[in-house]
Amino acid sequence: SSRCNAAPAQFAVGRNADAALENEARTRAGAKAVRVLRPNQVVTMEFNAERLNLTVDDAGRVTLVSCG
Repeated sequence: SSRCNAAPAQFAVGRNADAALENEARTRAGAKAVRVLRPNQVVTMEFNAERLNLTVDDAGRVTLVSCG
């Protein structure tokens, strides 16, 4: 199954988002896709059970890991 489970990807909180971190978090979460959500970025609101979201602050540090 490729349904996202954010719990195993919580290690990413506080770390800088880069390609390696995105890939590791996606793999640990069992997600098919990952997207990085930046401050003030316009995003689509459709729910995708196979996607991991990494919310980052202005410095690029992950502040929230969620699925959807």
